Amino acid sequence: MAEITLIEAVTQALAWELAHDESVVVLGEDVGVNGGVFRATVGLQEKFGPWRVIDTPLCETSIAGLSVGMAAQGMKPVAEAQFEGFIYPMLEHLMCHAARMRYRTRGRLSCPLVVRAPWGGGIRAPEHHSEANEALFANVPGLRVVIPSSPARAYGLLLAAIRDPDPVIFFEPKRIYRQYKEEVPDDGEALPLDVCYVLRDGKDVTLVSWGATIKETLEAADALAAEGISAEVIDVATIKPLDFDTIHESVTKTGRCVIVHEAPKNVGVGAEIAARLAEHAMYDLVAPVERVTGYDTHIPLFRLEMKYLPAVQRIVEAAKRTLAVS
Repeated sequence: MAEITLIEAVTQALAWELAHDESVVVLGEDVGVNGGVFRATVGLQEKFGPWRVIDTPLCETSIAGLSVGMAAQGMKPVAEAQFEGFIYPMLEHLMCHAARMRYRTRGRLSCPLVVRAPWGGGIRAPEHHSEANEALFANVPGLRVVIPSSPARAYGLLLAAIRDPDPVIFFEPKRIYRQYKEEVPDDGEALPLDVCYVLRDGKDVTLVSWGATIKETLEAADALAAEGISAEVIDVATIKPLDFDTIHESVTKTGRCVIVHEAPKNVGVGAEIAARLAEHAMYDLVAPVERVTGYDTHIPLFRLEMKYLPAVQRIVEAAKRTLAVS
């Protein structure tokens, strides 16, 4: 079995669904002839034709509107926004229509669409190309928000997202698009949505993260292990709805929690997790919850970009602060 990158896993999942479900279509700017800005859809139009892999005008509003209309009529559109910062013109259709379709019709209609977008920083791109805006979408009832952190999870979670009867925002951490490879069977097996993945067992502190910062979080766990500190690592994966039970169970065991994400700290998803821990695990915690995040600014250009993103040392220091409390 060949090893593939995260971006290749996305292509593989799209190809599987196009081949096995005639209601699936892929659409977006340059997804056909050029294969997408990051080549996520390379070769798909040649294989499945221009009516299944559709090049659209440079108009995100129209892409979203077309997707909602097709989904309401029984198709399964997978739309691409070239960057997460280009997704804002889609919001009216996604928030006012896609997310409300089931509620508005009392369950008579659903809206099985997926919006894919390269997400997050770390590739030395301008600020509109480097945002981590998952909290905005997590606040909208009716939208599911998914962020994979590995090739295998990208493949399995994208399959599940396309098969889901309701709208899914699928953010792909582009910093790790081609960072490493792993074996991913092309067997059409979806991974479950709405669950966290425990990547490493531990007993001293719980590290919670998602997306590209899973890499730094695992490296921080390695650094802590070298000092005799056992860290449990949880990949949230589905931001909304949140599998809080898995996080709660871990924190009940360790008594300490560090939440890591690259989005700004203020009103981020980490704040929601911390709030739920305060509500449901106050007497299990032996130290305040720590958050290691991006800063409350737009992501800086180029020279300061990696300083903005959570680093291994910041995670290690936060974990040690929780361990200093007894």
